[in-house]
Amino acid sequence: MNLKVRLSVMNFLEFAVWGAYLTCMGNYLGVAGLGDKISWFYAIQGIVSIFMPTLLGIVADKYMQPQRALGLCHLLAGGFMLGCWWMGLQAGFGQEIQDKGLFIALYSLSVAFFMPTIALSNTTAFTILKKNGYDTVKDFPPIRVLGTVGFIATMWFVNCAVWDDGGFSFTLAENTHKFQYTYMQFFVSGLLSLVLFVYCFTLPECKIEKKEEKVSLVETLGLNAFKLFKRKQMALFFIFSALLGMCLQVTNGYAGPFITSFKGDPAFADTFAANNATLLTSISQISEALCILMIPFFLKRYGIKVVMLMSMFAWVFRFGFFGVGDPGMPGVTLFILSCIVYGVAFDFFNVSGGIFVDQECEPSIKASAQGLFMMMTNGIGATVGTLAAGEIINSYCQWQDGYLLGDWQTCWFIFAGFSLVVGIAFALLFKPERK
Repeated sequence: MNLKVRLSVMNFLEFAVWGAYLTCMGNYLGVAGLGDKISWFYAIQGIVSIFMPTLLGIVADKYMQPQRALGLCHLLAGGFMLGCWWMGLQAGFGQEIQDKGLFIALYSLSVAFFMPTIALSNTTAFTILKKNGYDTVKDFPPIRVLGTVGFIATMWFVNCAVWDDGGFSFTLAENTHKFQYTYMQFFVSGLLSLVLFVYCFTLPECKIEKKEEKVSLVETLGLNAFKLFKRKQMALFFIFSALLGMCLQVTNGYAGPFITSFKGDPAFADTFAANNATLLTSISQISEALCILMIPFFLKRYGIKVVMLMSMFAWVFRFGFFGVGDPGMPGVTLFILSCIVYGVAFDFFNVSGGIFVDQECEPSIKASAQGLFMMMTNGIGATVGTLAAGEIINSYCQWQDGYLLGDWQTCWFIFAGFSLVVGIAFALLFKPERK
C-alpha cells in the first residue's frame, strides 16, 4: 500500500476515535445521571493536556519508537473507554450509572492516554515522510485532512446509528436509543482505538535518534520556553491565548445538549435539527477543514493581529447565533451560521497563533514554545473555561426528563459577551512588530 495512504488511514482512525464521543457525550451523560458533571468531563481533557503529551513525548524521544508509543497509548485508551461502555451496558438503556466515581475514573484514564496520541501521530507521520524523502509541507496537509474526515465520519455514525434489542440500524428520525444518547458511543471509540493499536505495529520503523549533547531537565520538559514571558508582547499573546482557550470546549460539551433540549418543547420536538444535533454540529468540523486553506491568504493580506482578531470576534458570533437561533425555520439557519463561523473561530487563532510563535521564537526553543502555546490554550484556558461554563449553565438550566432545559439564551449571551471583551482588549493591547 502507498505510504501516504497508510499514514492517511492512521490519521483517519486517530480522529475517528475522538469524534465518536467528543461532541455527543453530553447527551448521554444527562441520561446517565452525570449531567451536572459535563464540564468536568471536558475539563479533564485540558488537565491531562498540561502534562501527559510532554511525558509521552519524552518517552517517544528517548525510549520507544513513536509509532509503538502511539499504539500502546491507544491500547490503554481503548481499554479504559470500553470499561465505560461496559458500565453503561450493565446499567442499561436510559438508566443512571451506579458507580459514578469509577465511571469518571475510567474515562479520565482513557483521555489521559488518548490526548498524547495527537502529537504522537504527527511525530510518526513526519518521521516516516522525512525518512522516505517526502516534503512534509506539501505532503502532510492532505494526510492530516483525513483526520478531520475520520472525526466527521464517526460523528455521523453516532448520530444516525440506532441500537435496540434487535441490533442496530440507521435513521435520521427521532429515536431515544440513538448512539448519541447511549453508552454505545464509547464502544465505537474503544473498538477503533484497539484497531489503531494493531495498525500502528504495521507501520514502518521510526528509529530513535540518539543525541550526543546532554540536555537539561528544564529543556527536556520544555520549561525554557517560559522565558518568553519576559517579552511584553509575547506575555500578552500567551495570556490572550489562555483567555481565548476558555472558549474552545464550551460548544463541544454543550452544543449537543442545547440543541437536543428543544425536543422538550412541543413546537420543536419533531424538527430535524432537534433530533440530529450531532449531525448538525458536524458542519463545524467541515468548516474547520475548509478554513485552514484560507489562512495563508488572510495572513499575507492582513497580518497576524487582524487574523487573530477575526477569530476572537468569530467566537462572538459562534455563541451569539446559538443564543438567537432555534431548530425551526428560519431559526435553524442561525445554528448553521454558528457552525460555519466555528471554522474561523477555531482555525484562525490556533493555526495562525502557531505560525506567530514559530516566527517570534529562536530555533532552540521553537518546539517548547509551541508546547507552551498548546498548554495555555488547550490546557489551562480550556480547563478553566469549561468549568466556568459548566457553573453558568448549571445555574440557568436543569436536567428534566432527559433534557437540559432552562434559560440557554442568557448563557450563550454571557459567553458571547466574554469573547467580545477579550477581542476588544486584544485589539487595544496587543501590538506585534510589523514585519
